[in-house]
Amino acid sequence: MNISTRLDNFISAFCFAFKGNELLVKKENDSVTIPTGEELLTFNIEPIRIQELGKNDNKLYYSAELSIDVVAPAGMCFVGLRQLFGVVDEEFFVHAGRAIQIVNWDKTHQFCGQCGTITNTAPNEYAKVCPSCGLINYPRISPAIIVAIVKDKEILLARNAKSPYGFHSVLAGFVEPGETLEQCVSREVYEEVGLKVKNIKYFGSQPWPFPNSLMVGFTAEYESGEINVDKNEIAEASWFKVDNMPQIPSSISIARKLIDWYVDNNK
Repeated sequence: MNISTRLDNFISAFCFAFKGNELLVKKENDSVTIPTGEELLTFNIEPIRIQELGKNDNKLYYSAELSIDVVAPAGMCFVGLRQLFGVVDEEFFVHAGRAIQIVNWDKTHQFCGQCGTITNTAPNEYAKVCPSCGLINYPRISPAIIVAIVKDKEILLARNAKSPYGFHSVLAGFVEPGETLEQCVSREVYEEVGLKVKNIKYFGSQPWPFPNSLMVGFTAEYESGEINVDKNEIAEASWFKVDNMPQIPSSISIARKLIDWYVDNNK
């Protein structure tokens, strides 16, 4: 695709434009939308780099990296993706999450990590190719497990020691090299709360842009042990029944879907 065609496409497309990790949005009453490429250029906002994301419902989408000096035009503002919880629907959030991951990948792979040469962007896939040594870098995806543990009609919920939000959720953690997803479930649960689990079953998955995760959800049953939180990642953990649930995550997350699964099966 030549430069002029790419620019024409960008002008007519809707754009997930990021300054750092904040998305430029238009807010009207309770509605949140994103600007078009034409609107950005009308306000003299010229992206550092743009990336085509493809079409959805016959609408073309781009992502864009903006300078940290950009000021939001009248009627628009910059927001972190977490601020959009409960404001936008799941489809919008997923697209925004994908966009920021592509922006960050593009920004951090301008040079080859092996020999330092300026990379080329592959024309038909998300790939950065080194013209010197041939190294190819794709967008990073970090698999992580997230698990709902049930014991005698109670669910284990924990409060993260580093989270500013204060809610309780199910346990989660990143997969380590050479580890199966099920092994990761067992290890993370034991490391974080000192429990052993059994009957680990796949539940579902969700892309999660904090920072570039693929959350793989499981359910499991308590096997043995007493709760003993590690205090580094988990501030507190307890067993909860349906009628005494604490503050929990929003419905947009797979964590909430796992908790809702527990509630639906234990009413």
